[in-house]
Amino acid sequence: GLDRSNPPDDIIEELEEDRYYRYITFAFLPIQYAGFAFAMYLIATQEWPLAHKIGLALTIGFIGGIGINTAHELGHKRESHERWLSKIALAQSFYGHFYIEHNRGHHVRVATPEDPASARVGENFYQFWPRTVWGSLKSAWRLEKRRIARRGKHPFRIGNHVLNAWLLSAVLWGGLIAWLGVGITPYLLIQAVVGFSLLEVVNYMEHYGMLRQKVGSGERQRYERVDPSHSWNSNNIATNVLLYHLQRHSDHHANPTRRYQTLRDFEESPVLPTGYAGMIVLALFPPIWRRVMDPRVVAHFQGDL
Repeated sequence: GLDRSNPPDDIIEELEEDRYYRYITFAFLPIQYAGFAFAMYLIATQEWPLAHKIGLALTIGFIGGIGINTAHELGHKRESHERWLSKIALAQSFYGHFYIEHNRGHHVRVATPEDPASARVGENFYQFWPRTVWGSLKSAWRLEKRRIARRGKHPFRIGNHVLNAWLLSAVLWGGLIAWLGVGITPYLLIQAVVGFSLLEVVNYMEHYGMLRQKVGSGERQRYERVDPSHSWNSNNIATNVLLYHLQRHSDHHANPTRRYQTLRDFEESPVLPTGYAGMIVLALFPPIWRRVMDPRVVAHFQGDL
């Protein structure tokens, strides 16, 4: 079902400060890593057919993908311990550069041709995947290199947020390989690719066909401010509960530091036909995806592509 209700304005501040919602995101991390370590232990020690081991790696990869969503919620916060927990959540999937690219790259360039994580109208997921994976990595490195260069330093240092996030992954994977043997390496790679691919298929659907217009003229020309009309929204209850209201993506981009429990629905937001779970399936079949989504993009822009 759907839930379009918004929290009343007079309790927003109180709701933002309610630590119950914060503890839910914190609690996911020990569950995530207990499952990850146990899955790798089973793969290394059980006399299972190859298909069973691959199946478990795929399954734990989906949990890693949910971990990236947890990292997304934590990484937007001002508190330093939440930002570090974000990097820890990303370590399983070896996708720590997402912490930089998403916050300082994607949120600045969303719904523009310069953003590798915004899908263009007519672009299928299999075209989008290599563009966003490689483009996001390059963007994250450029952003960190530029930040460190402003201090007159070289980028190869522990203070580089891309490198220290990758270091967390290297320590995690290295520890598991030292414990369980080099034979688990292919399964570590499988679950990582599944995890970050789950992130990227969600990126694909969140801004498919959305495009901010340029305003002003000459040297003053710039993209219009991000507002709720530049992201697809969904009020499906089950996947919103599972994903910390990630589906209320329109408000998230308009107000990036807003905590998930206070995200709102807006009339002007384009609406997905179902929740993320169903949309992921559609994205994997490009002809069906375009039949469902392209008319909605056209309608959102009132026929003016």
